[in-house]
Amino acid sequence: MTSRPTSRRTAVAVTAVLAFSGLASVPASAHGSMTDPVSRVSACYAEGPESPRSAACKAAVAASGAQAFYDWNAVNIANAAGQHRQLIPDGKLCSAGNDKYRGLDLARADWPASAMKSGAHTFRYKGTAPHRGTFALYVTKDGYDPSQPLRWSDLEEKPFATVTDPRMESGDYVFEGTVPKRSGRHLIYSIWQRSDSPEAFYTCSDVVFGEDDGGTAPAPSASAPSDEQIEAGQDESSVEHGGHGDGDPATGAGETAAAPAPAATTAAPVPSATASTAPAQEAAPNAPAPAAGSGSGVELAETGGDTATPYLAVSGAALLALGAAVLFGVVRRGRTAR
Repeated sequence: MTSRPTSRRTAVAVTAVLAFSGLASVPASAHGSMTDPVSRVSACYAEGPESPRSAACKAAVAASGAQAFYDWNAVNIANAAGQHRQLIPDGKLCSAGNDKYRGLDLARADWPASAMKSGAHTFRYKGTAPHRGTFALYVTKDGYDPSQPLRWSDLEEKPFATVTDPRMESGDYVFEGTVPKRSGRHLIYSIWQRSDSPEAFYTCSDVVFGEDDGGTAPAPSASAPSDEQIEAGQDESSVEHGGHGDGDPATGAGETAAAPAPAATTAAPVPSATASTAPAQEAAPNAPAPAAGSGSGVELAETGGDTATPYLAVSGAALLALGAAVLFGVVRRGRTAR
């Protein structure tokens, strides 16, 4: 007969296996989008995916369906690895080449827009699941025609602002940049390349500079979704983040896999944000993300939670294997004791 201590050890081991497997199955949250200036997908989500107000958002929903806008915070390429220009074709920059978001690529001059001034600006990016990485912001060139499909050549070659691991305030990444001199309607394109994974996120933000650079708000003006709207729409979101899935075969867009766990059990402190407004090589928007342990000094991202959350992203298979090993060892020791 099995002794009581052995039975207790076996029960503890089974509980550990179940706890590990439960932890592994918990999905991470979705990831985010630019809210100042407001991205197209955020503006249309804020208007309401089922009945948007603006003509542009109505057309976008007609093209993509409402679900794309409930999934407003996941315009991504899972395996980008810095190869943005190679993976995203002209005319599909706003959707990141993902057919699910094709309505965002509609070429029209009446997208809801944010008023913008040249010079210093504080940018905000809603981070519904924080990750460490680098943001690179581009602005369209003089002569940009919003009635034509957006091409890479419409953007300045170098980003006007880059920032690595910016601070978070009330769920937003917040960082500074100096916007170049422009007038009239333009577009700001953002690339958020994670440093713990090849995944990247993309946004198109329509902006209008006043003729005197006064930033007169256009009509219709864009509004970011409120925290209440974001919470209310979570049940409608179809974005899952337990694994990449098949995604789009041309671009690798798909669900988000958790990054491998580092050796340490807690996250390293988040370094202070470093920003640049010069087109220096450090922007590296098209270079592969540095690998962990490469000596690049780039910190791993925190997947889910805020910047104080311990890093708990461990693969489910590894956790189950660990629990099974513990269970096997306990049972074997019990048999030996008999």
